[in-house]
Amino acid sequence: MKIVEQIKQPIDYEMELFEQKFRLSMSSKVALLNRITHYIVNRKGKQMRPMFVFLVSKMVSNGEVSERTYRGASVIELIHTATLVHDDVVDDSNRRRGFFSVNALWKNKIAVLIGDYLLSKGLLLSIDNNDFDLLKIISVAVREMSEGELLQIEKARKLDITEDVYYEIIRQKTATLIAACCSLGAASVKPNSPEVDTMHKFGELIGMAFQIKDDLFDYGNTKIGKPTGIDIKEQKMTLPLIHVLNNCSKKDRDWLINSIKNHNKDTKRVKEVIAFVKANGGLDYAVTKMKQFQEEALQLLQNYPDSPYKNSLELMVNYVIDRKK
Repeated sequence: MKIVEQIKQPIDYEMELFEQKFRLSMSSKVALLNRITHYIVNRKGKQMRPMFVFLVSKMVSNGEVSERTYRGASVIELIHTATLVHDDVVDDSNRRRGFFSVNALWKNKIAVLIGDYLLSKGLLLSIDNNDFDLLKIISVAVREMSEGELLQIEKARKLDITEDVYYEIIRQKTATLIAACCSLGAASVKPNSPEVDTMHKFGELIGMAFQIKDDLFDYGNTKIGKPTGIDIKEQKMTLPLIHVLNNCSKKDRDWLINSIKNHNKDTKRVKEVIAFVKANGGLDYAVTKMKQFQEEALQLLQNYPDSPYKNSLELMVNYVIDRKK
């Protein structure tokens, strides 16, 4: 059995019911809208976000979920999907998960309007049911994701990122959404309980580990073959590079910065940067940090009694750093 199927097993029923409710939550009287949202729903990925919502809600409440849990999972998917549709427009991207993006098939204007529509559907689903606590969790996450993206753009221009700023960027850009899923899962069954904050922290730690793992993929490994160097080509500052930049001689630092700023499209130079980062312990350092976040996340689960849901969340934490892509 694939690891993702194994993680999903204790919530198979909830995930199937969620699919139906999620489709309904997107429906509209406009035929064009329905065609596009149907297309979006049918190219779903692993569905990690709703899985976090249901696993956490069942772990903290001894196997309970409520209508609020389904609504919360739907809202987070609606609003996150809206941000992805807008992201593809911003990045001028024609593909997502191997499929054509909405903007590639229906042009930017329609894609932006679809994103706005999904956002409003998410807001209304919460407001119509007085789920204001859930809406707040999600709204804070969206605000932080936007801030994280803008902070990264601002810092990429100067390449002067410290490790602390890097953590702040990935906390906002990546970790905040997983944190929202986990705290929302807890809030849907135990509103205003300490669990809501504990699970927010849990999700944040997983998100941090997840992003560092993504950083490492850019340097390649034996399992995924050649390094890609895409982050370097795009002048993205990742943890292995930041660590080496902040711990090498001025001469090497100047060479690295010059390479990234002025020679980032030169394949040979990018390979030299990758080799330098590897030789100077950048990857080892990033792996150590990733494992620290993983350990802290697993530690937070120790206070909960054993259950299939807790086991799945432990599997999920390990999957995040062991995954091959």
